[in-house]
Amino acid sequence: MSFVDTLRQWDEAVTFVDEKNLPEALRIFLAIEEPNSKIYFNIGCLHLLNSDFDAAEKAFDGSIRKDEHLAVAFFQRGITFYKKERFEECLGDFTNAYKALRGNQLIDYKALGLRYKLFACEVLHNMALAEAHLGNWKNAQENLLKAQDYRTESKLNLIDKAFQSILKQKLFKLVEFTSAELFRPNKNYVKELEKKDYLGKAKIVASVIPQDKFSGFAPLQPQVQDGPVTPKEPEVFKALEGKPHIVLFEFIPETSDELAVVPGNVVFVLQKGEDNWASVVFNGRKGLVPLNYLQPLDISPTSKKPEIIPRSPSHEPPKRPKRTGDQSPNQKSRANKKLDTQSSDNCIVKIHFNFTFAIAVPLGSTYQVLINKINSKLKLETTSLTLSLTPEATEDSIIDADTDMKSVWNRAKAGHLTMWCKIYEPPHKTQICFSALYTYESSNPEDLSFREGDKIVLLSRINKEWIEGQCGENTGIFPASFVEELLIPEQPDH
Repeated sequence: MSFVDTLRQWDEAVTFVDEKNLPEALRIFLAIEEPNSKIYFNIGCLHLLNSDFDAAEKAFDGSIRKDEHLAVAFFQRGITFYKKERFEECLGDFTNAYKALRGNQLIDYKALGLRYKLFACEVLHNMALAEAHLGNWKNAQENLLKAQDYRTESKLNLIDKAFQSILKQKLFKLVEFTSAELFRPNKNYVKELEKKDYLGKAKIVASVIPQDKFSGFAPLQPQVQDGPVTPKEPEVFKALEGKPHIVLFEFIPETSDELAVVPGNVVFVLQKGEDNWASVVFNGRKGLVPLNYLQPLDISPTSKKPEIIPRSPSHEPPKRPKRTGDQSPNQKSRANKKLDTQSSDNCIVKIHFNFTFAIAVPLGSTYQVLINKINSKLKLETTSLTLSLTPEATEDSIIDADTDMKSVWNRAKAGHLTMWCKIYEPPHKTQICFSALYTYESSNPEDLSFREGDKIVLLSRINKEWIEGQCGENTGIFPASFVEELLIPEQPDH
């Protein structure tokens, strides 16, 4: 079947969908001999609406086989597995959908012909639900904590309600792609399907351009002075506000007008300040990011694929630039906020949890003030948290109600202090560990990188192919084929 025939049937099928004639649309889609990934996805969605889960699974298999980076196809197949109560496979697909988001808050598929936005917080919400069905309540809670970091204003109630259910070890409602929205063919291609008389009737054409010596069959081109010398960029590039840059280092905001970003994010710089701060847009949010954390990126149609950005030899981000006062009211307001958080009476505390965040507390605060401030961010019971001054919560580093807080605040340097926070876990009799057979390195933020011979502690088994574990102070997922399992019994108490 030719591309034109496929396009014509595709357009005809979505027309029937618009007319609410889903059976006829499905019949036409199934008649296409060589479906692409988007058409397979459409077929799967229609089967899913008809509750034909076996056929839907097969169609989404075809979609993923054609495009292994299509996050929404993994999401839909995960929903299909959930309906079939195959929760381990369901969890695996939601995990793959989250990985395909690559740390972004959402993917908007409008440019690809699908009026749908896949939100990272909704994917993590469904991952938590799958974990809950498997009885992994701790993993479910951790996924919802990640979802809180990605959620938007419109998703606040969704994540909060799910979190309350998890704390009570109760199930909650699945987020579904329930509408009949499908991938649509490119409008410009569809227009070309109409019959056109390119030759037309014979005409005598006279040039209005003086001394025009052109002769031939090609149509005359408009003649303008100072015209463009390069091809016109597509509208999608014209619509992007600001200049694109790629993020080189993780940046943790300390004031409300700064923006959190991680390596690999693409931001659009609106304005560069003289104080080495840039006003940027990322996923529809505006904020300030240090300019020396960014690198210009060429995304024009003629640009080559960007090369992988080499890491700094020290793996440390550059020094945070100072914020200077400006003349505009908005800039003065930002400077005042900065002064408020970095006054001599305040301390910026960087907290390493499942994600990293920063809080501002008065120097000399009691333990209760500190833990309550952390709890306001995490929304967890204070009794379930363990706070320490080192990655490993040892007897000397743990901070609790009996700790001399004066000695803690004396560790602050230039009004900054780093702490680690973990969910308290009762001791287990045995601990399952792995030994790394090979080195595994990944640029994905949710993956766990390690070297050959490293010891990795099991946190959860995602599916037969993927495991979640901890190596040192880092946690993440990794391929099961890269490790071998060990069983280390707990040492007896003396």
